[in-house]
Amino acid sequence: MDAANLEFIIQMLEQDTDLKEKIKDQVTEFDKKTRTMAGLLNKIHSTPTAQLPPLLDSVQPILASCTDITAVIAQLVPANQFWRWKDMWCNSLRSAVFSATLIEYLRSGTLLTLPQVGGILGIHPEWADRFTLAAEDYLHGLISLVNELSRLAVNSVTLGNYEEPLRISAFVKDLFAGFAMLNLKNDLLRRRYDSLKYDIKKIEEVVYDVSLRKLAPTPAK
Repeated sequence: MDAANLEFIIQMLEQDTDLKEKIKDQVTEFDKKTRTMAGLLNKIHSTPTAQLPPLLDSVQPILASCTDITAVIAQLVPANQFWRWKDMWCNSLRSAVFSATLIEYLRSGTLLTLPQVGGILGIHPEWADRFTLAAEDYLHGLISLVNELSRLAVNSVTLGNYEEPLRISAFVKDLFAGFAMLNLKNDLLRRRYDSLKYDIKKIEEVVYDVSLRKLAPTPAK
């Protein structure tokens, strides 16, 4: 290997190392924001329904500030190198999807679509080759949402909200039906999807108990 070739390789390695550190710094900030949001949203399990709006309002600015980080990462990643670097931020992005979808469920009882979550996080379509919300990451965030709602089904009863488990049950079953239509490979996403059956069973047990005790009105047929 001649000196010129060796020097070129050294420069390439140094550039990669420098880029990796810059992306890592942004991901560290992203992690801080998602952990803060998760910590605040964990309070939903001990917060009466009437007091949820102020709690959600306190999380919203943090979620909105994630757009600053996604913009910087998109600027850092070279064109056509999304798949090379995405593993660095995918966990943070999945956590952000979880927070965004949980907030929306608690506000309106509806599910945010993948494009809607991307919009909330400030991810532009023209970044697709550098930074985007992959379907896999969106689905991981939805699975975390179901995990959290199964907890909420139990804790809402403790707080005297007997109708919430019924709403959660209908929402989760509809979401699970959507997952069932996907051709998921035998990987982490598939294993996490399979675990949703335990969450649904947990929710159904709460609904059964509430219905048996006639603590919530019977849904209209």
